[in-house]
Amino acid sequence: MDLDQLAALRTPEGSAALAAATEVAGGDPLAAAAALRSAGVPAGLAAAALTQAELRRRAVAKFGPAAAGMFLTRAGLEQATRGVVAARRADRLRAAGVRTLADLGCGLGADALAAARAGIRVYGVEADPVTAAMAAANAEAAGLADVFTVECGDATAFDVSAVDAAFCDPARRRAGTGRRIFDPNAYSPPWDFVTALAERVPHTVVKVAPGLDHSLIPAGAEAEWVSVGGDLVEAALWCGRLAEVPRRATVLKEGPPVNAFCIGRAPCNHPQPACHHQLTGSGTEEAAVGPVRRYVHDPDPAVVRAHLVAELAGELDATLADPTIAYLYADTPGATPFARCLEVTDVLPFSLKRLRALLRERRVGRVEILKRGSALEPERLRRDLRLAGPEAASLVLTRVAGAPTVLVCRPVTYPLDHEAAAG
Repeated sequence: MDLDQLAALRTPEGSAALAAATEVAGGDPLAAAAALRSAGVPAGLAAAALTQAELRRRAVAKFGPAAAGMFLTRAGLEQATRGVVAARRADRLRAAGVRTLADLGCGLGADALAAARAGIRVYGVEADPVTAAMAAANAEAAGLADVFTVECGDATAFDVSAVDAAFCDPARRRAGTGRRIFDPNAYSPPWDFVTALAERVPHTVVKVAPGLDHSLIPAGAEAEWVSVGGDLVEAALWCGRLAEVPRRATVLKEGPPVNAFCIGRAPCNHPQPACHHQLTGSGTEEAAVGPVRRYVHDPDPAVVRAHLVAELAGELDATLADPTIAYLYADTPGATPFARCLEVTDVLPFSLKRLRALLRERRVGRVEILKRGSALEPERLRRDLRLAGPEAASLVLTRVAGAPTVLVCRPVTYPLDHEAAAG
């Protein structure tokens, strides 16, 4: 995609080509291209429209219905913040009193659009001309061009004294190749600029990769890890006046509301479109170690990455069975949004022969396999078990006091609360 192709897509002819491409997107690409050409769409315009239609189709998972009117690049879509995450961040900025925001390296504008919808005036800066033009087009399509403007330029040269907050999502892929960058010093803008923002702007937020080394977290910053539907999607550093706690794990659950823990079927008191829950702490506490107990809790990855397993253990009255493995064991099932709970029926030192015999005795033909601290490959184990039967079970491959262990489990079903059951 170049600027001329983007301009062509924004003409009436381009809009018609996009509409036609949307009808055939997701199928055979050769057939789709032939269909557009047979409809009289020039080859170059057809290719650009089909690319956009396919990217928009993929973008629905991140942006919902808004994806239908957005202009996208592959790299920009991969790095863009999910809509529910961006909306929550914007609400937190607004609640902190932020009125003007510089989005330094705004990409396609996902975060900037969310902030603008929250009533914040956003000044976007983007180094790539095509991406900058797309961000501006996305602002116009969303009806937010008066509160989100974009300039193509160097984010490090922007005068941040004109705003009361800054957001930076440094590029973590190499231009041209799309390969991931794992060294923060090779980000764009560079890491030293990013971390110095907090000294210049009273409210600063930096989006970082979920695998960020804790040693890179600036002193005094709040580090937050965010999961959506059980998938760890990002981490963010809240700096300056925005820092409230050392570590935070935020669990977002999209879709129709469920119960107060977002784990059952009863109504949820949290607003649409996503229930959110937060666990906070120092990130330095250590959970107590004890024996395997009746229930095992598998913490959400945001909790694990934020080093808040000990805080969750305290809430669940749980312990670890191995100090290096983040499975928590308790005598009672914990109804919590921060972990999945399974009931342990059997604890075995790992032995394929013994496990196979037990599952055959129980007539288990289907298993889900969870693992932490085990080198076993789940799919290979599934084949080696050669299961047959109508029953299902959950297997947890782990270590207990350093020894390879398998837990045979069944899911815990939480009852509906009284009001929901009555309804």
